[in-house]
Amino acid sequence: MPLLYRDDYGRSKKSVISHDVNQYFLERSQLGFHQSLRMLQFRSRCSRRPDVMTNIKEQLRELVRGSDEVLPENGLEAKLKLKRPLVVKAGFDPTAPDLHIGHTVLINKMRQFQDFGHEVVFLIGDFTGMIGDPSGKNATRPALSPEDIQENAETYEAQIFKILDQKLTRIDFNSRWMGNMDAAGLVKLASHHTVARMLERDDFNKRYSAGQPISIHEFLYPIVQGYDSVELKADVELGGTDQKFNLLVGRQLQQDYGQDPQIVMTMPLLEGLDGVQKMSKSLGNYVGITDAPGEMFGKLMSVSDDLMWRYFELLSFRSLEDIAGLKKRVNEGMNPRDAKFELAHEIVERFHDVAAAVAAKEEFVARFQQGAMPEEMPELSLQSKNGRLGIAHLLKEAGLVSSTSEAFRMIKQGAVRIDGIRVEDRALEIDAGSTCIYQVGKRKFSRVSLT
Repeated sequence: MPLLYRDDYGRSKKSVISHDVNQYFLERSQLGFHQSLRMLQFRSRCSRRPDVMTNIKEQLRELVRGSDEVLPENGLEAKLKLKRPLVVKAGFDPTAPDLHIGHTVLINKMRQFQDFGHEVVFLIGDFTGMIGDPSGKNATRPALSPEDIQENAETYEAQIFKILDQKLTRIDFNSRWMGNMDAAGLVKLASHHTVARMLERDDFNKRYSAGQPISIHEFLYPIVQGYDSVELKADVELGGTDQKFNLLVGRQLQQDYGQDPQIVMTMPLLEGLDGVQKMSKSLGNYVGITDAPGEMFGKLMSVSDDLMWRYFELLSFRSLEDIAGLKKRVNEGMNPRDAKFELAHEIVERFHDVAAAVAAKEEFVARFQQGAMPEEMPELSLQSKNGRLGIAHLLKEAGLVSSTSEAFRMIKQGAVRIDGIRVEDRALEIDAGSTCIYQVGKRKFSRVSLT
C-alpha cells in the first residue's frame, strides 16, 4: 500500500507518496514542523470500491442519519450523483490525547462514508492547534506547544482505528502545507475574509459586545481550517454543531480558489450520561474509549431508557431498520434493559473484543442483578475529625461523589450503601477504626478505612 513513512529509528528519510501512477518525493523538511509523522496513507483514486455505486437514496438515508444539518440542503445528493468516491474531511485538534464516545460521533460518520466506498481524511490540526480553537470560548484559548501537539497527536492512531478501516484511512496534518506557507502567503489568505464576517460568529460577537479581548491570531483559526479544505479538495466536511461557521468558511474559500465548494455536515454534540449536558470529561458524564470493559459496560447501562435511543442512532452501526425493530419490540413489552444490553455489548466489543463484551455483561448481571460486589475496587485510608467523619464528607473524600451536596442527593435517592446496607440518614457519622465498603449508585465502590 502506498504510504509516507519514516524508518524505525526516526531518521530523516526521503519518503515516497505513490498516488495513481505518479510519484512525488518529499524531504522531511517539506512536511512542516511536525516531525513525528509516522504514516500518511493515501488511497488511489483509481481503486474505486464497487459499493460507491450503491443506490443514492440508500446512501443518503444512512449518511444523513443523526446529522444536525446538511448544507446546502440538496448538496450531498448532487455530490453522490457524480458517481465517484467523495473526499470526506474531518479535522481534529490534538488538544487532548484521550477520546470519549462523544468524539466518536464524527468518526462513526466517517466510517459510514468509508463503507459506501468514499475516501476519508482524518486531519490532525497540528498547525491550528498552535492557534487554539476559539469556538464556543469566552476568552482567548491558550495555544499548545509543538511538543504537546506532537505527543497528543501520536495517541490518535491506536484509538481511531478501532472504528475506521486502517487500510482505507488517510491521516494528514495541516502543518504539511501551512508549515511551508510564508508570511506573504498568510496575508494573502487572510484577505479572503472580512472582520465583519468574523464578528458574525456567535462567540466572537458576544465577546466583542461584552468588551472582552479577541486576539488577532484567533481570526486566523477559521481561515486556516477553511484553507485545509482547499488543499485537500474536500467534497464533504464533517464537524460538530459548534464548528458550523468554520466549515462554511471552507466553502467560501474553495469558491474563491475556483473549486466546487464542499458540503457541510454538522453532527450534534452527544449528551453525556446525565442526559442533559454534552459529554465531557470535566463534567464526569463521559464514557472513555479506553475505559475498562466492565466500566464501559456499566456506564452505558446507566443511561436513561430515552437517551438509549439517541445513543443507538449516533453510536451504533446497526441499520435504521434494525433499530426501529428493536424499538418496536420495546414498545410491545420487551424490557428496555435488554435493548440496552445490546447497545453496551456492541460498544464494548468495538473498543475491546467479543470476549470482553460477554465478560462485562456477565459481571454486570452478577454485580447489579444478583447483588454481588466487584472483586476489585479502590482501597484507601481517610483521616477522621475528632474520631468521626460525616458520611457526606467521607463519600466526597473517597472520590465517590464530587461534592457533599451530591452526596446528600444520592442518599435521598437511596443510592448510597455501606456494606450493602442502604443509608437513609444524611447526618450519619462514621466512627474511626472502621473499614467498610461504600457504594454510590450501581457502579462506584470503594473500601475505606477510617483512622
